[in-house]
Amino acid sequence: MKRRRKGNGRGLQVVTLCISTSLVLILLGLVVLIGLSAQNLSDYVKENLTVTVMFDDTTTDREAAVVCRKLQTKPYVTHLEYISSEQALKEQTKALGADPSEFLGVNPFVPSAEIHLQASCANSDSLKWIGKQIKAYNHVSEVSYQKDLMESVNRNLQKVALVMVVIAVLLMVVSFSLINNTVRLGIFSRRFSINTMKLVGASWSFIRRPFIGMAVAEGLLAGIIADAVLAGCVYALFTYESETQTVVTWQVLAITGGAVLLFGLLISTVCVYFSVNHYLNMPTRRLYKI
Repeated sequence: MKRRRKGNGRGLQVVTLCISTSLVLILLGLVVLIGLSAQNLSDYVKENLTVTVMFDDTTTDREAAVVCRKLQTKPYVTHLEYISSEQALKEQTKALGADPSEFLGVNPFVPSAEIHLQASCANSDSLKWIGKQIKAYNHVSEVSYQKDLMESVNRNLQKVALVMVVIAVLLMVVSFSLINNTVRLGIFSRRFSINTMKLVGASWSFIRRPFIGMAVAEGLLAGIIADAVLAGCVYALFTYESETQTVVTWQVLAITGGAVLLFGLLISTVCVYFSVNHYLNMPTRRLYKI
C-alpha cells in the first residue's frame, strides 16, 4: 500500500509538472508566434505602401513604358503597376459616375505608375534617395508617397517590438520560477534517496542522470502538449480568417513549434540540475531540519 501511494504521488507530481510547464510554454509560444507574425505583418504593411510616380502630360504610353521597365529592374521594387491616362479616365468615370473629359474637353489625367517597395526600403531615409533617383528619369514630373503614414507605421511597429521583448523576458522569469518551484517540490520528496546514494559513494553525475532523463522526458511531453494546443488555436484562426495565412506563415509556425520544444527541454533540465545539486551540496544533518 505504501509503495502504491508513493507511486501514485510520483505520478501526480509528473502530471502536475507537465501541466504547469505546458501552460507556461503555451504563453511563451504565443509570445514567439505573435512576435514573428508582427514582423511579417510589418513587412506586409510596408510592401503595400505605394510610391506614386506621375509622368508629365506630354508623355506617351511608349515613353512611360520604357521608364517603367527601367524601374522594374531596381532591387528596391517588388511590384510596379502602370496606369495610362485612358485607364485613369475610365476608373475615375466609373467612380464619379460622369466623364470629366466631357466637361473639360480633354482628358485631365496623366500617365502614372504605382510602385511597391521592399520592406527594408520603406522608411523615410530610403524613400528620400529613392524619390530623387526616380525623379531623375525623363518625363517624370512628380514622385509622392504617404510619408506620415509610413513614419507612423514604423513608430508603432518599434513600440510593439519593445513591448513583445519586455513580455517575453517577464514570462521567461516567471516560467523559470514556477517550474523551478514545482521541480524542487518533486525532488524534495526524494532528498533522502539522493543523500543515501551520495553516502554510498555514487558520483554526482550518476545521481543526477535519472533526474535529468526524467526532466528531458517531461519537458518534451510538455512541449508537445503546448505545440498541440497552439496548433489547434492557429487552425481555428485560419478557419475563421484565412487571410491570416499571409502573416502567420509555415516558417513562423515551424520556428514557434521548435522554440516551444527547446524552451520545454531547457527550462526543465536546468531546473532539475540545480535542484538536485542543491540537495547534493546539503549536509546530511540539514536534511532533517527542512
